[in-house]
Amino acid sequence: MQIGKNGLTEDVLKSIDEALEARELIKINLLNNSLLDTKETALEICDSLKAEYIQSIGNKIIIYRESEEKVIELPKK
Repeated sequence: MQIGKNGLTEDVLKSIDEALEARELIKINLLNNSLLDTKETALEICDSLKAEYIQSIGNKIIIYRESEEKVIELPKK
């Protein structure tokens, strides 16, 4: 997932929400032309989507949210 010069829009938040539901743990790359602060953007995303901030390194953000439709399949004996 990447955030570019248009910044954090509703469409970007929707894409992040869908990615979190599918994968639970995602990495977001803030492009240099976005002019966004990494930590502020991470906290805004987490607040909007009820996700957990894991860490940020440089322009990369890692966030987690448990999937609501998680299905656990146990191996059969």
